[in-house]
Amino acid sequence: MSKKSHVVVRSASTELPTLYGKFTIYVYRTSNGREQSALVLGDVTKKTPLVRIHSQCLTGDTFGSLLCDCGAQLQKSLEIIGKEKAGVLVYLNQEGRGIGLTSKIKAYVLQHAGLDTVAANEALGFPADARDYSVAAAILRDLKIKKIRLLTNNPDKIEQIEKNGIMIEKRIPLEIEPTKFTAKYLKTKKEKMRHLLSKV
Repeated sequence: MSKKSHVVVRSASTELPTLYGKFTIYVYRTSNGREQSALVLGDVTKKTPLVRIHSQCLTGDTFGSLLCDCGAQLQKSLEIIGKEKAGVLVYLNQEGRGIGLTSKIKAYVLQHAGLDTVAANEALGFPADARDYSVAAAILRDLKIKKIRLLTNNPDKIEQIEKNGIMIEKRIPLEIEPTKFTAKYLKTKKEKMRHLLSKV
């Protein structure tokens, strides 16, 4: 995806105690009218901070769906950042790999009928992954962060973040053990979306 220019405006912030530490939550409004957020723990200016850029997944993050690894990745990221006592979690409002909740649930119907996650999105007329990480780069710049250690398995995320001016010092894998529900999903991520997965 080509480099884009996004303006982010910080609209609110406050302390947010969590199970993983006392974060500061920042809310942003972006040029596309959406609200985005970032959780910041500790001093992220002393050394290259640990960063997770996580796209919203209502079914996995909130409802505990077993069909994906999103909720588990979110919790593991917060746990890792909490143990390090410093880091950032950028939480992006781009449900269903950027296609929205309604289309995501329609894609689930197709998956239940036998299509994999990529084929289901494409059958609905969407790309395999429509997510845009330039907003995350803009948020990191607002937080005065130019270089990061990134928690991800996704090479597209790495490429987009670097194209948008954030240097990645190190990629840190964030793998979740496959289950009977996620094995096909993770295999598709690896084979069709180039995700760097060693457990499938």
